[in-house]
This record gives sequence, structure tokens and C-alpha cells, in this order.
Amino acid sequence: MKFSISAVKKPLQIKTDALVVFVPEGREVSGLADADALDDLIAQLAVDGDFKAKPGSVVLLHRPAAVGAQRLLLVGLAAKPELRDWKKSLQAAANMLKTLPVKQAHLLAVNGLDTLAELTPGVFSEVFYRYDTTRSVEETDTPELAALHLCAVGGDAAPPSAKNALQQAEAVAIGVRLTRELANLPANYCTPAYLAETAKKLAKTHDLTCKVLGRAEMEKLGMGSFLAVAQGSVQPPQFIVLEYRGAGKKDAPHVLVGKGVTFDTGGISLKPGAEMDEMKFDMSGAASVLGAFEAIARIKPRINVIGLIAATENMPDGGAVKPGDVVTSLSGQTIEILNTDAEGRLILCDALTYAARYKPQSVVDIATLTGACVIALGKVNSGLFTADDALAEALLQAGRATLDPCWRMPLESDYAEALKSNFADVANIGGRPAGAITAACFLWRFAKDYRWAHLDIAGTAWNSGANKGATGRPVPLLVRYLLSQAQ
Repeated sequence: MKFSISAVKKPLQIKTDALVVFVPEGREVSGLADADALDDLIAQLAVDGDFKAKPGSVVLLHRPAAVGAQRLLLVGLAAKPELRDWKKSLQAAANMLKTLPVKQAHLLAVNGLDTLAELTPGVFSEVFYRYDTTRSVEETDTPELAALHLCAVGGDAAPPSAKNALQQAEAVAIGVRLTRELANLPANYCTPAYLAETAKKLAKTHDLTCKVLGRAEMEKLGMGSFLAVAQGSVQPPQFIVLEYRGAGKKDAPHVLVGKGVTFDTGGISLKPGAEMDEMKFDMSGAASVLGAFEAIARIKPRINVIGLIAATENMPDGGAVKPGDVVTSLSGQTIEILNTDAEGRLILCDALTYAARYKPQSVVDIATLTGACVIALGKVNSGLFTADDALAEALLQAGRATLDPCWRMPLESDYAEALKSNFADVANIGGRPAGAITAACFLWRFAKDYRWAHLDIAGTAWNSGANKGATGRPVPLLVRYLLSQAQ
């Protein structure tokens, strides 16, 4: 879907398949040179009870008088809309257009053009996304909406702020789509090697730098914790390093670290069979790093960004790591593996140690790490853990600004007491109480040399049930955070 924005003096006369007009609650569509007839129509619809300008309400009219479009969609909007109100109304419009034989549509809002530009690509891409990669026949009932145009009312050109917002939002939407597509792929398609090839293609397309370390190179480095998780799988592990250089060589980079467990059986600590298929989503952190790089490479901000992805399967064959085994991490710290299903932290800790070589300005790791975080925060907020108040606020603001929210959870050394081991420097689990927090505390001990935050996206990376599928979160949050650091 292509997005554009242009100045229009008489938007109601536009010849298009569909014109979408946002109608503020309790107000007329004022400010248009040719709006009188439309205002009269809206008033009559209200009198007849066919349309009330409530947030998210929609009415479809076919070839109405005084309108050049084949179809007119009137969409209710809050009188003083906030971001969530705009998103709700945009979703209503997108869901209606999805059912219609429309190839192009125009969106019209008298006020709030910048907000409309900021939200439209993400909302429409989300609604129109359809997974077809492993289907034999594409499922479609209507023509695909190919072009969406935003109307800037009056003037000779669209405001630069709205143009910039639309371009950035479209880049983020493309990144979110990549993340969703990767996470939705079955694990026999999306292997560690597949993630590595995706990173290489991304680098070639956008002139990034990419290198991939295999098992032998990781053994030479001493990534014993990462390799312990990988030893039960026939799929070779991959450690992927992506680099975007938009600032000076001496500018310290920001690092994104993604958990890439392409399928998680739990290992010897085998998971229950019910819903185990959803463990293909356990590489969503890695997918979000790739999606963020897709967006950043298109926006081209003045910032240096490193992406580190630890990719492996967690399988239970005869060579798999066992509960009670002790391994040595890249940092030199030894780890007693009490539960092989707490594997994400084992691969991330080596990646976090590796990140220190860049002397980064900040490091954010993204992982579907704990079921405990799902219990704590559900599907609404990602869990945010950091000891750095300024970093926490930057990430919280990025989440609020993109409607991709996170919630700061406690991170205190007292919780780390649960990770004590009689046989190693640290145990990889601390029991059921505060499970998401003790998991973050485990990672924290490997990230003491720089500003670090952990995002637990176990509850937000995918949906279950009838709408099963990846969400693409937290790509919008990550990109907004990086852009804020570039400024």
C-alpha cells in the first residue's frame, strides 16, 4: 500500500473510489470551502438516526450528491481527539474499506493532519496485513487497497511536518510488517539460518554492515551459555551482528539485542503440549530488531545503531543441556542451569557481554522472556526493567507516543538473592515468585558496564486464539526511542 499527502483546495470534489471524512463529535465539518452540502447531509443523517459522530462510528454512502467520490465514508471522531481516539476511528475506516472493492481512497480531516499522517500507515498496514506465505491459495474477496492519499486542506502544498510524519510512519509500518512476517513463519521455515539470511538481505538492500558468527566462532569467543542452549538442536546457532552508521565514527552507538529462539520446546524441561506451537513466536525479539533496522535504514537518522541477535532452537535431544549442568558464559561467570526452559536469558547474557565492546550509549534487549510478565501485565504493556531513570523515561515516552506502551517494573538487588547457587556463580532461575523480575536481575548482572534496559514482550509480541499471529511490537517503540536519541 502506497501512502501520499498533498494539498487539496476542494477535497469534496475529488474523483476517487472512496473519500473518508472524519466528523468530530458534536461539530460540523467546518473549514472547507465546499462543506455546506456535506454538513447538511451529516445533520440529516443524525436526525434520521443513521449516523452519530461517536468515535469509531461509520456510515457508508454510495455516490452522494455534491461529492465527487464513488463512495463516501463518514467516520465519527472525538470532539477533542487524543492519539487513541484517532487510532480507533482510523481502525473503523480501515475495517470498512477492507470490505469494499476500492483500489484507492482519500482521507480528509480538517484538523489533526500531523496526527493523521503519523498514525495512518501503521493502522492501515495492521488492518490490511494478511499472512499468505505458507498458504497454497491466497485468500482475498476484494481488490487490495493500493493507494491511500491524505488531503491537506487549502494551501499550495502539504505542511513539511505532515510529510515528514507520513514518511517516518510508513517506514515504521514496513518494519512492523517484516517483524510480523518473520514471527508468523513456522519454525521449519524460520530457522536461525533464515534469520541470518534475512539480516544479510537487509544489509545489502540498505547498505548496512552484517556479519554472522557460527558455532566455531562462538566457541572461540567463549559463548558457553549461548552454546549450551543450542547443543540440543541440529540447526546451527547463529550470532548476527547488524550495523547502521548514520553518525560520526566516534559517536558511540545504541545497541538493540534480540532473543531469537526460533522454536522453544523447553529442552529437557519440556513444555506442555498445549499451545506449544506458539513457541515459534519465541524469536519475536530478534524479529523486532530486524524490523527496527528496516525502519531506521529507511528514515536515515543521524545515529549509530548496532543490532545483536542470538538465534538458536531449544530442543531436547540426547546432547541437550540438562538441569543441574553448569556452563561458563562469555563474561567468565558460571551459571547453574536449574531449568532448561529458562533459555532466553542464557543466550542473551552472552549477547549482552558482547555488546560491551562497542562502548555503547545505551543497550536495550528485547525478549519474549517470561510467562510471569504475561501474568503481571497481560497483553497491553510490555515489561520494562532498568536501573537507569533517564533511560526508563525515554522508553516510556516512546511507548506512549506510539501507542506501543511499556510499564516500568521493579529492578532491585534484593530480588537477585533468589538466583544464588551452591554450585555456580548464579542460577538461571529463582523460583515462581517475581519470575519476570528475577529473570531481569539475571540479565542485569551481565550489563553493568553501560546503560541498559530490558523489554519483556512475552505478552505483547503475539496474539493467541482466533486472532493468533504476531503484532510487530515493540518496533514502533524502538524506532521512536532511537529517533529521540538521534535528536
